[in-house]
Amino acid sequence: MRLLARLLAFLAAATLAAQPVAAQSILRDAETERFLDDIAAPLIVAAGLEPGNVDIVLVNDPSINAFVAGGQAVYVHTGLLEAADSAEEVQGVIAHEIGHITGGHILRFGEGYGNATKISLLSLIAGIGAALAGGGEAAMAAMALGQQAAMANFLSFTRTQEASADLAGAEYLSKAGISGRGSLSFFGKLLNREFRYGYSQSDEAGFYRTHPLSGDRIRTLTEVYEKDPAWQSPADSAAQAAFERIKAKLTGYIAKPNETLRDYPETDQTVPALYARAYAHHKNARVDRALEAADSLLARNPEDPYFLELKGQVLLESGRPAEALDPLRRATELTNSEPLIAGLFGHALIATEDRTNYEEAEQVLRAAVGRDRYNPFAWYQLGVVYAARGDMPRARLASAEQQVMSGQYGLAMRSAQAAEAGLPQGSPDWLRAQDIGMQARALLEQQCEMEKGRSCDRRR
Repeated sequence: MRLLARLLAFLAAATLAAQPVAAQSILRDAETERFLDDIAAPLIVAAGLEPGNVDIVLVNDPSINAFVAGGQAVYVHTGLLEAADSAEEVQGVIAHEIGHITGGHILRFGEGYGNATKISLLSLIAGIGAALAGGGEAAMAAMALGQQAAMANFLSFTRTQEASADLAGAEYLSKAGISGRGSLSFFGKLLNREFRYGYSQSDEAGFYRTHPLSGDRIRTLTEVYEKDPAWQSPADSAAQAAFERIKAKLTGYIAKPNETLRDYPETDQTVPALYARAYAHHKNARVDRALEAADSLLARNPEDPYFLELKGQVLLESGRPAEALDPLRRATELTNSEPLIAGLFGHALIATEDRTNYEEAEQVLRAAVGRDRYNPFAWYQLGVVYAARGDMPRARLASAEQQVMSGQYGLAMRSAQAAEAGLPQGSPDWLRAQDIGMQARALLEQQCEMEKGRSCDRRR
């Protein structure tokens, strides 16, 4: 029964991967999101899709991975960005994942699973028949062979999908005029890791893999890429510079400060190094050193909105919100009220505890959630403003928005119901409260169905 157990274990893992938002932590950063959107845009267009309809989402996970999970969204792990050495490598991965989207592979997942299940069930029936006829050993052999066939069928299905996505990704890179060197380089990294950890590249080992053998993928893609007119295209220097910035920023934010300071020593005065050290010093509560690094960045470009955001964030989170207002206000202006930066600015205005700042905070936060409704932090801050003004129905509506995005479906239902009761009937906010209430109820019921044995009523 071990083959069946392995198949079921794989399917369970695949199911978890198909629920990224609920199961894993999403990282939001304005500069990183802009970088990912910028490098993905030409690939999305090459695939015949609209850039505004495809989301590139950063998942806080150290493993080297990226995946799609239904809809037009590509999830990229932080571990992948840390492992990559160039923007072209990241583009190669994104191109592959877009290949999964255009191929409808997630929608067809049930097809491969269904075929494997049919084979397994048929073998089970055959085994039971043999057992009833008195052939115990024959019964076990029939079931084992059936499970092996089911495993082979399903894994063959996933390997075919991966090979298809490889070729689709190569096509999109070509149409976008981007060299496949980055794609091959990243596959080389994966192959080196497999060798390091003792993963066999033999055909027999390939039987148990969800992906084609990395060596085979490299050989196939090398033939495709080297014939492509884009093979000799130079790398985009601006994209590479942006990649080095966000990679250093990510390191400073995620890694332990001593590790960051080891990798980006004080002797390194480049922009990425200053970025990384600013976050490391901030995590170490060395406000003076963090601000020194931020000011060094601003000395190079006083109008860089992300340097201004960094300084404002350090000041705000160090208990100096009044001093954070100027850099955050300017960063908000320079980015045309980018929602994440505007949300931070709104928070700083509220944190001053100066009620004369609340009107500006409301304007800033309403603009932020108007452009990005999926911003629970901004909704929470907006609720604080409404509550301070005594507008409790809208405060509860803002809470409902924040709670449903945070997975607090029972609280979201109650907040939405309270908001609906106090808002003018038929108004846009009243209708929105109804929508959130129904959404929260549906999500709660879905959650209860997934968590067998727990009562929905106890969490309402």
